Amino acid sequence: MKITISGHAGSGKTSVSKELSKITGFKMISAGEIFRDMAEEKKMSLKAFSKYAEERPKIDILIDERQIELSNKFKDCIAEGRLSGWKIEDADLKIWLSAPLKNRLKRIMDREGKGYDKVLKETRGRENNGRMRYKKFYGIDLDDLSIYDLIINTEKWDKRSVTEIILRSLELWNK
Repeated sequence: MKITISGHAGSGKTSVSKELSKITGFKMISAGEIFRDMAEEKKMSLKAFSKYAEERPKIDILIDERQIELSNKFKDCIAEGRLSGWKIEDADLKIWLSAPLKNRLKRIMDREGKGYDKVLKETRGRENNGRMRYKKFYGIDLDDLSIYDLIINTEKWDKRSVTEIILRSLELWNK
C-alpha cells in the first residue's frame, strides 16, 4: 500500500508520517530527507542549498523523481512531502494535513527555537515562493485539495491521535 501525507510546514506531516511508519512498519520516504541528502551530496548547508534550489527548478523535479523512484521500490510505504499527493499518482490513500497558521507557527517555533516574527516571515515567504513555483513548473494549485482522500485538521489532535484517525480510515478502507 502506498500512502502520501502532504500539508504545509508545521501541519504535522513529518511527525505523523514517522509515527505511522513506526506502527505499520511501512517505509517512510520523506521529501525533506531527500532535500537534506542532496544538500549533503553538494557539501552545502541547508540554508545555502535552499537558496541554490530556489534558483534551480530542476532541484524540485529531482526531489520528486527520487521520491517516486523510492516509492516504487517498496510494497508498503508512506511518501511525505508537500507535493507527494500530487506526484505519487498511484498512491492508494492520499492524505492532507492542515492546521491554522497560528498553530503551525507555534510548532515551527518550538521545533526550530526561533521567534514568532522570524518564523512568520520565513513561513509566509517559503509558502508564497512554493505556491508560485508549483503553479509555474507543475501547474499545481496547492489550495486544490480535490485529489486527497482524507483531510485532517491537526489543530486539536497530537500526532498519535492523528495517526489513530489514519489507522482507523485504513481499517475501514480495507473492509
